[in-house]
Amino acid sequence: MASYRAIPADAAVRLAKPTSNLFRARAKNTTKGLDVSGLGGVIAVDPETHTADVAGMCTYENLVAATLPYGLSPLVVPQLKTITLGGAVTGLGIESASFRNGLPHESVLEMDILTGTGDIVRASADENVELFRAFPNSYGTLGYSVRLKIELEPVKPFVELRHLRFHSLPELIETMDRIVETGGLNGERIDYLDGVVFSADESYLCLGIQSATPGPVSDYTGAQIYYRSIQHPDGEKHDRLTIHDYLWRWDTDWFWCSRAFGAQNPRIRRFWPRRLRRSSFYWKLIGYDQRFDIADRIEMRNGRPPRERVVQDIEVPIERTAEFVRWFLDTVPIEPIWLCPLRLRDDRSWSLYPIRPQHTYVNVGFWSSVPVGPEEGYTNKLIEHKVSELDGHKSLYSDSYYSAEEFEALYGGEVYKTVKKTYDPDSRFLDLYAKAVQRQ
Repeated sequence: MASYRAIPADAAVRLAKPTSNLFRARAKNTTKGLDVSGLGGVIAVDPETHTADVAGMCTYENLVAATLPYGLSPLVVPQLKTITLGGAVTGLGIESASFRNGLPHESVLEMDILTGTGDIVRASADENVELFRAFPNSYGTLGYSVRLKIELEPVKPFVELRHLRFHSLPELIETMDRIVETGGLNGERIDYLDGVVFSADESYLCLGIQSATPGPVSDYTGAQIYYRSIQHPDGEKHDRLTIHDYLWRWDTDWFWCSRAFGAQNPRIRRFWPRRLRRSSFYWKLIGYDQRFDIADRIEMRNGRPPRERVVQDIEVPIERTAEFVRWFLDTVPIEPIWLCPLRLRDDRSWSLYPIRPQHTYVNVGFWSSVPVGPEEGYTNKLIEHKVSELDGHKSLYSDSYYSAEEFEALYGGEVYKTVKKTYDPDSRFLDLYAKAVQRQ
């Protein structure tokens, strides 16, 4: 509160924090930001009610470390350790439990939110309801959560993995849909579900089943690389991880993006400190690249054009997923791509990300770069157009190119304007379009 009051009344309020999981460029800001250094921890875990009170800037790494000793986990644990709970709620998070547990904001019971008026208000399904419904996907433009009370679920100490190979994308999507609808496959309950597409004729579903049975487990924090372990010639492959290592299986190599830094080269990997094999360190390398244009300089030196960043997560209805993936593989030279099904837990609507209740969507994640096209954001614009054509949405953590009219139709429209006027009447926080598209 003191740091909020110290920010000049005519200056936009922003967070002062050392890390970020946003990929969109932002305008430089010389005003001192909002001090959130005291909001990084877990306040309390209640093993009886399966709930936790958590400070808004607590990372999922710290949150999981506090809940696992009780045999509990957040209902959805986004795949990178430095994602914060507040960030996953005001943005969007997703993971392999999302087909049964929805999105992180659905497990929030109540929030204390610092609004643009300088007040901290309680928001829940019964109190300041319009703010509670509009907060997910608002990216800090309606306020910042300082405390969240969330549901937890019991988890077992191990996860048995089954990697199923498919030679046909429609067959993979059909099997995924059956698992989401029934909660299992061939009579066996499935607890976690995601997938990887390497090409049109090589794709995998990764099924996770919680287990209390002790035994040998794999380790993908060392020489072995998790996503490469998924691949096999045909049929089904089995594996085992501790629940801790399962939750963070993608973080060590930032899915597969660590290959851009040479971290997957065996000769380099053996000397790469294990403590620096994590997404937060790769983020620092990205920061250096953006600051000094290292990648574009290398491309120029080799006589190649600069590259366009294509780092996106989109959601399309499951019945349109095979169509989108085929189009993507034919149009955008990026592989592999990630698939993660999701379904809202109930019929509640969320104003700024209006996906249909009782309907399955698939998140498609792709994170790389392509040669620049004839205009700025050429490939990203193609993707945005295709996603809208297929009745989908995309997350706003990265570059966006929508017109103001398109954006308003997709992300809240008049509902957003009304809530913004109520809780931030003097526009102390940036507008969502200004922040997500205009990069202010």
